Amino acid sequence: MNWLKTVFFMSLLTVLVVIAGNLIGGQSGMIIAFVIAVAMNFGSYWFSDKIVLTMYRAREIKREDAPFLYDMTENLVQRAQLPMPRLYVVDDNTPNAFATGRNPAHSAVVVTSGITRLLNNQELEGVIAHELSHIKNRDILIGSVAATFAGVITMLANMAQWAMIFGGRDDRDGRLLSSLVLIIVAPLAATLLQLAISRSREFSADATGAHMSGNPEGLASALLKLESGNMKQPVEHAGPATAHMFIVNPLRGGGLMKLFSTHPPTAERVAKLREIAAGRA
Repeated sequence: MNWLKTVFFMSLLTVLVVIAGNLIGGQSGMIIAFVIAVAMNFGSYWFSDKIVLTMYRAREIKREDAPFLYDMTENLVQRAQLPMPRLYVVDDNTPNAFATGRNPAHSAVVVTSGITRLLNNQELEGVIAHELSHIKNRDILIGSVAATFAGVITMLANMAQWAMIFGGRDDRDGRLLSSLVLIIVAPLAATLLQLAISRSREFSADATGAHMSGNPEGLASALLKLESGNMKQPVEHAGPATAHMFIVNPLRGGGLMKLFSTHPPTAERVAKLREIAAGRA
């Protein structure tokens, strides 16, 4: 099912970029936008993981760099019958993690340096199992494509803003109003895109990860610690375009922002994990 979602979002990306190009630059803008959309579709499929890894300045680690983490991951992938992903670390004190890649054979698990200092062994194993579950459930491609998609939407809003600054005085064809609408709607569209990917995938990865590690309580405890850590200090370089990729929301936000969160409430996730631990799910 996820490959259908991926095709749908790529097609939607093409249509939206072309429409925005037409609003900003007329027919010539539409042609340029179409070329950009084709390039983005190609790039988001083949290189979205590299884009995200570069964005967060992630560095690959080998067994000699972190033998315990490497051995833990290796044991989990053997249980799950998955190929060994590449492991990366982001030098950031805020504890968090995510997975990326286009398929299980080309996947990566990324942890921040802060998560290895905050969590105990059972909690860290639960987090790694959760990320491997995204790989096993084939969530990672659509998550990476969505990050690229949301980034493009934000770029279009910036283009419209500059178009208004340098060419907004002539509104004979309605482009001033169109650009204004794009500037207002684009950030909301980026958020709705991530919500469309569905919060349910986090519940699914929690459940799969809990069974993979054999310790639902370890993952539940980890989620509570991670939420607390990210509320105190957001992940450096984190933005709305990639927030949905992390195990917990890497951005601070309360009130109405919670309604548009890309993650389900941590309390609900913990409750479901404890139901699994008690044998009720």
